[in-house]
Amino acid sequence: MNLRPVWLLVALLCLGIVGVLAGVLVGSTGWADLRDDGMSVILWEIRLPRSLGAWCAGALLGMAGAMSQGLFRNPLADPYLLGSASGAQLAVALALAFTGLSPQASSLAAHVGLTGLAFIGTMVGVGLTLMLARGAEQTLRLLLAGVIVGVVLNALTGLTALWVPDILRTMQAFLLGNTGLLGWSSVAVMAGCGLAALVVGLLAGPALDALTLGEATASSLGIRLPLMRLLLIGAFALATGAAVAQTGIVAFVGLVSPHLVRLLCPLLHGWLILLSAATGGALLLAADVLARALIRPQELPVGIVTALLGGLYLLVLMHRRKQ
Repeated sequence: MNLRPVWLLVALLCLGIVGVLAGVLVGSTGWADLRDDGMSVILWEIRLPRSLGAWCAGALLGMAGAMSQGLFRNPLADPYLLGSASGAQLAVALALAFTGLSPQASSLAAHVGLTGLAFIGTMVGVGLTLMLARGAEQTLRLLLAGVIVGVVLNALTGLTALWVPDILRTMQAFLLGNTGLLGWSSVAVMAGCGLAALVVGLLAGPALDALTLGEATASSLGIRLPLMRLLLIGAFALATGAAVAQTGIVAFVGLVSPHLVRLLCPLLHGWLILLSAATGGALLLAADVLARALIRPQELPVGIVTALLGGLYLLVLMHRRKQ
């Protein structure tokens, strides 16, 4: 039995625990003063749910990236390339403008409602992409369709923000990625969505392994490709919608996490999805701690930090392959 994936999972989870502790102890004002009686409220009600929520959002994006890359057989696929994030973004903008739902709300019902709307928007975006591409068979056509759908839905989001100027500030924070509004309700919603998506991903792992050999081979092995595609699209749309609804647009986590796992330990898709989730959680949590610590007492949007780190990683990777 190959124990390397097990040890890698344990190491990633330990990194996550260390990251949560760092997120609890490090704030925009510096290290927490544990001798202060009032600090316990800040640690328990603000920093701990924010850190756990950042890990959950990163895990959702990591597993969604692994699912989309396996499903579309493209290492450049991520949760945001197929119109999913644009659809979720438009749904959140419409929710902010017309329904009264808001990321600032603390109630569980509000976060569930916002996640549900983001999930619907994600499914609409992915559905439009698949319709334009006439299926998921031609990768280049699929990516081009995703770009087109993303541009159109982003334009509609901008139009909504101009139509209702009151949401401009909230949408700006949303577009840059923001973990500052995460609370216990956000953690509960993302954990539930993540568990459901992970179960589907693990069950579909063998089918994704067969799909790497080609659609004809997968069909000859008894894989019901239409049903598998539908389930996986629903799973990564749920994961993406939940993450986007709670933290906004956080770049590169879903794209980089599966690449890092393959680099450390090439695996079948079941393990890849699980380890990509753990990697994504650790990455976003580390970025969140950096965002709080770099220019304190101010905070950087976490999406800017992940974009810089992810872009640097891809540049290094491209340089190595060119050599």
